[in-house]
Amino acid sequence: MSIDVLTAAAAWRDADIDDDSRATLDQLIVQAQANDDGLREAALAELTSAFSGPLEFGTAGLRGPVGPGPARMNRVVVTQAAAGFAEWLTGQGLTGGKVIVGHDARHGSAAFAEDTAQIMAGAGFEVLWTAEPIPTPVVAFGIQHFGCVAGVVVTASHNPPKDNGYKVYLGDGSQIIPPTDGEIAERIAAVAAGAWSTLPRDTARVDVTADLLTAYVARVASLYPADAPRDVTWVHTSMHGVGAATVRAVAEAAGLPAPHEVAEQADPNPDFPTVAFPNPEEKGAIDLALALAEARGADVVIANDPDADRCAVAAVVDGTWRMLTGDELGAILGDDAIRRDVPGVFANSVVSSTLLGRMAAAAGRTHTTTLTGFKWIGRVPDLAFGYEEAIGYCVDSRAVPDKDGISTAVTVLRIVAGLKAEGGTLADRLDEIARTHGLTATSQLSVRVADLSLIADAMARLRANPPATLLGAPVTVVDLAEGSATLPPTDGVELTGERVHVVARPSGTEPKLKCYLEVRLGVDESADVPAARAVAAEQLTQLRSEMAAALGVDA
Repeated sequence: MSIDVLTAAAAWRDADIDDDSRATLDQLIVQAQANDDGLREAALAELTSAFSGPLEFGTAGLRGPVGPGPARMNRVVVTQAAAGFAEWLTGQGLTGGKVIVGHDARHGSAAFAEDTAQIMAGAGFEVLWTAEPIPTPVVAFGIQHFGCVAGVVVTASHNPPKDNGYKVYLGDGSQIIPPTDGEIAERIAAVAAGAWSTLPRDTARVDVTADLLTAYVARVASLYPADAPRDVTWVHTSMHGVGAATVRAVAEAAGLPAPHEVAEQADPNPDFPTVAFPNPEEKGAIDLALALAEARGADVVIANDPDADRCAVAAVVDGTWRMLTGDELGAILGDDAIRRDVPGVFANSVVSSTLLGRMAAAAGRTHTTTLTGFKWIGRVPDLAFGYEEAIGYCVDSRAVPDKDGISTAVTVLRIVAGLKAEGGTLADRLDEIARTHGLTATSQLSVRVADLSLIADAMARLRANPPATLLGAPVTVVDLAEGSATLPPTDGVELTGERVHVVARPSGTEPKLKCYLEVRLGVDESADVPAARAVAAEQLTQLRSEMAAALGVDA
């Protein structure tokens, strides 16, 4: 095995177009033949992983650690992906169309975007170029704004610092779904097997950075009515990502007070030095923002993830600052859209809370449940509001049919300022929703693994012997792999009872098994909301234990 890996590594090194990547492989090859057992085994393990197979191109595009080899993010893999995507677009009769290319500030992003632009231009497409790191939703907005046939954003969103990714959009501004992902993957594989190093390249492009940002800022600012209250004190963190400058510009254009920024996290930094994991949902990630909020007497904390397509919110609830769950913010935003009678359909993913569906039904509005991810939510026709529990929200689907953490932030500020003008808070709105629809509480059982077979084993165990009851009451079990009249097949198991809802599935972007947990209390039980929250928290703890046992994992 080691000989085969070393041969593959040497062949890749000889064909690689990146000096740093070649140097890394040279070092690994030397270390893999060293006398030092520890050094040799570590190098062989890395080479074996890097050459275990091609990085899979799917509905999330590409995402993985940066480094040499077919199973890593590097200039070779990106060149092949860009060429395969270009061939697919050509096959759709879109040759000569506009393709917008943007990137975040992660390690390698600028070089990967450059390779993409050159390959697309060489294939005959008109490249629209963003000359600086830019939020993902801004590029997504640009697709329809400029009449593009496709868009590419080099980003790994909220993944660890060592990762990067490659996200593709079609001309309607939506992410790809099957069978398109498979068709593009086939084209990429064909390119990789051929003479990819001789593909034509061209540096022709149009720099649209200034026009794009101006148009996006104006669009998002327009979501804030001229006569709406604007007295709001807020803290913002961009989590070392690329969102801060655009958030500032939008706030100014909307006539809002400037945010109190977490200075240590405001500028892009691909090493993400102040956080263990650059995701606002992770424990400790917004501690600096919460401390600043306390010091400034803020009404709300808003956190974007590094590419600013997600939005997290923290507020004082039951006397203590805490982050709202993705489902709590989804309920607040959905309630706001219902109150404003925003036309269209309400939607959320199957792993999100059932509360939005019940709220929509009570208001006589249409609601639909989709598979996980905005590649599905964003495609709901005439979408009024859509969300997924992983802090992704779409509040302006006509401009960006994808999650957008910046337009979400502006919407949250409008809600907070409006409540403040009436003497209320976000916590008051949450309490009102609970008293009207019953308290709904959600949580997760999340297990990160080094061996992906452990996830498959746990899912097989659950399918073979699912629990008949949860929290002492019967549940109905549906294997989502079989699909239904409303959902395409997906690898997941759904368990539904009168007071519980659970979905277990492998993560689509990380080596994790995720189990999404929900408990519901009746309206009468929710009259004392703080007490109801305490009861629900106990029930979630019990539900987590029961599902861990069913899956055969640790709670």
